[in-house]
Amino acid sequence: MIRFEQVSVTYEGADAPSLRGVDLEVPEGELTLLVGPSGVGKSTLLGTVCGLVPHFTGGRLSGRVTVAGRDTRTHKPRELADVVGTVGQDPLAHFVTDVVEDELAYGMESLGLAPAVMRRRVEETLDLLGLNELRDRPIATLSGGQQQRVAIGSVLTPHPKVLVLDEPTSALDPAAAEEVLAVLQRLVHDLGTTVLMAEHRLERVVQYADRVLLLPAPGAAPVLGTPAEVMAVSPVHPPVVSLGRLAGWSPLPLSVRDARRRATPLHTRLTQPPTAPAPRPPAAPTRSGPPGTQRPAHPAPPAFEARGSGGGAPDSGAPGLLARLLRRTGPTTEAPGTGPGTGPADARNLTVRRGRAEVLHGIDLAVAPGEVIALMGRNGAGKSTLLSALVGTVAPASGSVTVGGRTPHRTPPPEMVRRVGLVPQEPRDLLYADTVAGECAAADSDAGAAPGTCRDLVTALLPDVADDTHPRDLSEGQRLALALALVLTGRPALLLLDEPTRGLDYAAKARLIEILRALAAEGHAIVLATHDVELAAELVHRVVILAGGEIVADGPTAEVVVSSPAFAPQVAKILAPGHWLTVAQVARALAADGSAARDSLEPAEAP
Repeated sequence: MIRFEQVSVTYEGADAPSLRGVDLEVPEGELTLLVGPSGVGKSTLLGTVCGLVPHFTGGRLSGRVTVAGRDTRTHKPRELADVVGTVGQDPLAHFVTDVVEDELAYGMESLGLAPAVMRRRVEETLDLLGLNELRDRPIATLSGGQQQRVAIGSVLTPHPKVLVLDEPTSALDPAAAEEVLAVLQRLVHDLGTTVLMAEHRLERVVQYADRVLLLPAPGAAPVLGTPAEVMAVSPVHPPVVSLGRLAGWSPLPLSVRDARRRATPLHTRLTQPPTAPAPRPPAAPTRSGPPGTQRPAHPAPPAFEARGSGGGAPDSGAPGLLARLLRRTGPTTEAPGTGPGTGPADARNLTVRRGRAEVLHGIDLAVAPGEVIALMGRNGAGKSTLLSALVGTVAPASGSVTVGGRTPHRTPPPEMVRRVGLVPQEPRDLLYADTVAGECAAADSDAGAAPGTCRDLVTALLPDVADDTHPRDLSEGQRLALALALVLTGRPALLLLDEPTRGLDYAAKARLIEILRALAAEGHAIVLATHDVELAAELVHRVVILAGGEIVADGPTAEVVVSSPAFAPQVAKILAPGHWLTVAQVARALAADGSAARDSLEPAEAP
């Protein structure tokens, strides 16, 4: 169905090709998963299939790509639209209309399908992706995950023979991701649709793939094989594969079910409970507690290690440099307007409305200095709205929010810079200048910081990015790091992040975890909204789960996620009922037990 013949792509001004010598075939009716570290050319390869490369992106494509017999060099994207459906990393860039139902119908209307066919397919897609309740909603009012489902639905309705998907589950909650992947599997098995999909969250998708295409490094020869074959050599892999490598299992498990069948000998070695995490910051005083009760200014940092969850990443030294930079102007907890008893953030009986809809109701949330909290829950549960209330971009309908002793929506933004900073789902929303240097100069000015403050932070986070680089030329991970540096220039006591691992590979995520851990150790409070259960297992002290705009669970990470089938990380599911969350915890326990020899960890025969 898709044939690559010695395909290479070189962009204008690049020193080397982004892709080199790709020669392979993706057969009809299979789901092929495209994996590899960030920056190896995955999005470029996908672009060659739908014609965006080179017709839209520019650059030089040598070799030949054919889809259903059509040469993408001579067929522009609109001439491939009846054969190839494409969803990129940014759903907002995909939309043409304003309303969900209109967006689902637009592609079919462009192809001239009969109205009766269009109506039937729209209804089918609404049901398949759980979008029926959203059919009349303006797309701009949807959450990021809901928008992603609409984007996927809009390419399903024309019934293309080939689907090209770039990070299709990155903004979806675990349940929604499983629904989308089940739909894709049904299309592959029942209709013979060919799916080529790039995804960093391999723990979600690798077990669904028929084959895996690995791009190991920029310009390196691709590796195509079965999921088990490729995961055995891939530099990026999910926690279940990391655990299998640690235990010496062969073949490597690809799913929780496979791993559980092999885990009995490992269970017997893990007779002691996991190393106790460092105590999280004490909870805020209860409403009935004595007045003036205070939290400590510098609680212990998180105990969970970043390495070992997936591909892992070497320590770049950036967190240490970052910590030194953050210490230059004194403790974080003494930003203007803060002081004993105020705390970074406190929401009491918070209710927020958007139009007639009540999106948050009766929220009570207190955040301590140095505490890392994950907001989790299904798409549309109110996570991003809660972050918006904390930063002051939405006003409460009732209840109260205070950040650093101030009411955010009533306080001028310049006064809030040192109290709270938000890195949104789309970091590009913070990026307006034409160069990195321009962004840094603006951040220094806005925060009243000394010239060069932001640039020093960028150097710590992005050591190889030049001043004259345009922000749009950065990768997703680099844009996130730049946006984080801009926000940190004001040294806010409270840092908010919305889906911070979207588009990041395992190595980039490990670096982000180290950075956030260093910030927490310096006294910054961190609240992040995320669907990434592995991130929560690695980093956070406390998990707050929202549903229908209300808090339904709030407690220490291990207690909350282990008891939840939806939000438990892979290691917790494999080694239940124990409270093991990460591969790093298991590795430390085995090392402490003197179990360097793995003979005793050989798997039992699978039934």
